Amino acid sequence: MRRKRSEDKSGGTHLANRGRPRIEPEFDGAPRRSRGVSVNEDDRAAPPRKSGRKSSKARAARGRRRTGLGRLFYWMFVLSIWGVIGVAGIVGYFGAKMPSANTWAIPDRAPNVKIVAADGSLLANRGVTGGEAMGLRDMSPYIPQAVVAIEDRRFYSHFGFDPVGFARAMTRNVIAGKMVQGGSTLTQQLAKNLFLSPDRTLERKVQEVLLALWLEHKYSKDQILEMYLNRVYFGSGAYGVEAASRRYFGKSARDVSLTEAATIAAVLKAPSYYSPAKDANAANKRAKLVLNAMRDQGMIGDKELSSAEARPVTKAAAYWNGSEQFVADRIMTELKPLIGDIESDVIVDTTIDADLQAIAEKAVERQVDKNGAKLSVSQGAMVSIDTTGAVKAYVGGVNYAASQYDRAGTAERQPGSTFKPFVYLAAIEMGRTPDSMRNDAPIRIGKWKPENYEGKYYGQVSLTTALSKSLNSVAAQLVMETGPEAVIETAARLGIKSPLESNLALSLGTSDVNLLELTGAYSVFSNGGNHANIHLIKRVTDLDGKVLYENRQDDAPRVVSPEAVAMMNYMLQRTLSEGTAKKADFGWPAAGKTGTSQSFRDAWFIGYTSQLTTGVWFGNDDNTPTKKVTGGSLPALAWKEFMTAAHEGLAVAELPGRWKPSAPEPESAPIPMAEVGQSDGVEQPDPVAELIDAPEMPALKPSKESTGSTRHPVPSADVGPARKKTSSQRTVLDVILGQ
Repeated sequence: MRRKRSEDKSGGTHLANRGRPRIEPEFDGAPRRSRGVSVNEDDRAAPPRKSGRKSSKARAARGRRRTGLGRLFYWMFVLSIWGVIGVAGIVGYFGAKMPSANTWAIPDRAPNVKIVAADGSLLANRGVTGGEAMGLRDMSPYIPQAVVAIEDRRFYSHFGFDPVGFARAMTRNVIAGKMVQGGSTLTQQLAKNLFLSPDRTLERKVQEVLLALWLEHKYSKDQILEMYLNRVYFGSGAYGVEAASRRYFGKSARDVSLTEAATIAAVLKAPSYYSPAKDANAANKRAKLVLNAMRDQGMIGDKELSSAEARPVTKAAAYWNGSEQFVADRIMTELKPLIGDIESDVIVDTTIDADLQAIAEKAVERQVDKNGAKLSVSQGAMVSIDTTGAVKAYVGGVNYAASQYDRAGTAERQPGSTFKPFVYLAAIEMGRTPDSMRNDAPIRIGKWKPENYEGKYYGQVSLTTALSKSLNSVAAQLVMETGPEAVIETAARLGIKSPLESNLALSLGTSDVNLLELTGAYSVFSNGGNHANIHLIKRVTDLDGKVLYENRQDDAPRVVSPEAVAMMNYMLQRTLSEGTAKKADFGWPAAGKTGTSQSFRDAWFIGYTSQLTTGVWFGNDDNTPTKKVTGGSLPALAWKEFMTAAHEGLAVAELPGRWKPSAPEPESAPIPMAEVGQSDGVEQPDPVAELIDAPEMPALKPSKESTGSTRHPVPSADVGPARKKTSSQRTVLDVILGQ
């Protein structure tokens, strides 16, 4: 059967019968019926793979590896997704508990009170921080470098949270098996200090990171670092680099050296441990790590490193030291009544003369160091005031670091005979003069028998002699004549604010006063009789220069007549020239009064020139007696040392007023007791108990002197030999007085 072909006009061919099978051409003489094209093994480009057990196992292993890695990457991806979701959930949860970011604001730094001397030099800082805020460009450049080097070396490259630093810290903690390194950036630390509590919880940590991101968004790196350095705690009560510099090195943060800056940065790791005030060795070891970190980061070179390591810091004082700290404490007690609540930084200009303050401090300390042990004296105080009432020096104790108790303005003690000028002034204002005569002899007022020091009596003496020799019997007589109320009024008019007991014992200084007010009252004699407005604060301003308070020296009212001032100055000058304060004489026209309280517990000297009035006290805080220290010994010596230095280079000036005696006063000396009258032989009770319980004397007959008359009735008293009265001679007064 033959295949029929037909050709179309186009030259193509087609099968006449599609239903029959197609006959394929033969190759190598063998017919093929396959519809596809195939080749034998020899025609292949590469030889076929050999099949066998080994190749199949390899393929299986490779497959299993691919499957295991795939599954690992898969589950890692899944877990990372869930981790991100979990972290986002935690962040969202704790973030939702925080106030809206629109309400976030940097809290104000605790206000600082900068207290400066009259010449503008810094005396002290007060406030929570302990120092003023300082700009980054104002402080030593070593400080920010040291802090960044040891606390956050990637500070200028991270965005508030440092994943690299955090991971590095966590790795070291895991290796060490304990927390050895934190992962917080400086920004995070600032956020914690500004907004959060120190609790170590997940919530606080999340909030810390969120706040750090906000800080980085809102502020520049330098602004963040500046805020951090002015607010972070540097130990020993110091917040901020200025407070730390003053605290540890006694200088401004502007002036600290490389070693000191490294020490400040070293404190941050553990302020209570690395404080130079606690352990200088530990502070220096940590400072070396800081210095090496600075060198490793190219902030300093090897030469600077060696030089800094060769100058380790020494141990700082245990607390703020120096007598100027007493001034600062006093300022803070007076400041709020003047300007109200302190809400921002202020500057207080004081009346203190920095040079005189240092001289006063040394004068007090020298006497205690030299004589304290052998004379049982442990403390002293000094106050110096000019004629306007401005306090120029104020020393509240021997060692502020050891005790911050203010013995100048807070402690109240019996003034002893330093109170007598108010008694004599009251008598002069009633007509007495320095020439007025009194009988210095044993005196009995009721059951009270005031005695002179060492039992010495001089017979007939003028008031000048009686005051210069501090005769107790004459002072008691004058209080009898003037009345206690007149003496209290006189003391208050001159500036004594402490309450005074109205009794005859007032003449011997039994009512407690403080050194500041007593010295201020004496300044009336120095300035000619005007009221002295005692003050330490001259002006208070804010940082913009706005005046918040200013002490304006208006015309001071006259409280003592010129004639009375002249008489008092004449009498009190004799105390230094021939009386109980000879050791205080330093060549200038000066006056004053010594005082010693019962059992030698307190020793005083208040003296003055036409320039300054200075008061000194020595004693013990526990009120134990000294070994017979009187006002004419240590207080007079310290007063002389201070006043000599204070008046150096000044023109000599006389005291206000001139008064001359009507006739030369005869020299006086102790006379035998038989001539002035003997005691009645009754054993003397404890004088202090008698002074406190001494009854007020009823007013009876007024007495007159040739120089004037009294304005108060005067009770009688026995002066001289004790006299026996018959029953017919006794009066109602005798019964009242126990005679």
